Amino acid sequence: MLKSGFIGAGTVGSNLAFRLTAKGYPVVAVSSSSHVRAEKLAKSIPGCKAANNQTVADKADLVFITTPDDIIGNIAAGVKWHQGQNVVHCSGADSTAVLEPARKSGARVGTFHPLQTFTSGKGTIENITGTTFAIEAEEPLLTILKDMATTLGGRWIVLKAGDKVIYHAAAVMACNYVVTLVKLATDLWATIGISPQEAKLALLPLLQGTMHNIETTPTLPGCLTGPIARGDAGTIKKHLDVLEETAPELLSVYRELGRQTIPLALDKGTITPRQAEEILNILDEPSMAGVIKEGVIQ
Repeated sequence: MLKSGFIGAGTVGSNLAFRLTAKGYPVVAVSSSSHVRAEKLAKSIPGCKAANNQTVADKADLVFITTPDDIIGNIAAGVKWHQGQNVVHCSGADSTAVLEPARKSGARVGTFHPLQTFTSGKGTIENITGTTFAIEAEEPLLTILKDMATTLGGRWIVLKAGDKVIYHAAAVMACNYVVTLVKLATDLWATIGISPQEAKLALLPLLQGTMHNIETTPTLPGCLTGPIARGDAGTIKKHLDVLEETAPELLSVYRELGRQTIPLALDKGTITPRQAEEILNILDEPSMAGVIKEGVIQ
């Protein structure tokens, strides 16, 4: 089995290294901008040594670059690679183009992005099971990475270089911005005296129920609930009125999310085109905050 090494010992690199080791892939060397972090990771993996970037490249047949995206190209350019070596980065947005220095040295290059959210510590290692890995590579590295994804208990999809940015933008919307939306929701509840911790505990079952519905309902429109799905224009108007009074900075977010939700409700078949038009008109009505300037109605 190929000997692996990691340049970068952050959350993604550490989680992958732990999981690969557990599945029988030897991880022989790790490096990091923080030698303390590299030492800590190496000590937790049998047979692994903390080293510098070049030593990792010299010892490993398959090198994962798991640094922040902005320095992947510098790492690739700063290491002497050898013919037939495999060099892979784990960025979601970047293609193999940033690994061109390694390719020119005769290495095979690829990307291996786990479509998963990682936090610090080993608690998220098990999240890898069931994860989809986005792979960009040519044979024989392509098959190696597919097999690795399967062994890790995940799935894989193959992307072209031009697919990466739109793929990653979609992932950010589905993951990171959910956190943002929950933060906005807890901030709104704070205006009625409910603490962020209380709000989070109250909203979590709702979020979990939504995820369950998404998982178990055959289509996304089918699991849509709420006032737009019911054609409840009056409630939408009440929401806009209270947001204008309490949190006018959120009006544009609420309006745009509502606009994007109307087609889902139509596809679900729970509202008519006439109801959809009524809701859209309400969402498009300018707020008083937007039409009043310096005390004069424009």
